[in-house]
Amino acid sequence: MSVFFTVFSSEVRMPIIKVLMYTGRSQQQKDELAKAITDAVEAIAKAPRDQTIVVFQEVVREHYYVGGRRA
Repeated sequence: MSVFFTVFSSEVRMPIIKVLMYTGRSQQQKDELAKAITDAVEAIAKAPRDQTIVVFQEVVREHYYVGGRRA
């Protein structure tokens, strides 16, 4: 799983968190993960929760390569 955190500027406090992960997680797991990420961003980065965006991008394992070899 990779997490990318983007904030457009110091004035705009709308973080976009992109979670790149293998397929196979349930909707409930993604819901819980999105809530936990939002909670952490609100607490640590002081970003407004209603402006925090979490996006899940799921990729099949066969499309991941590490060191030039399929993961």
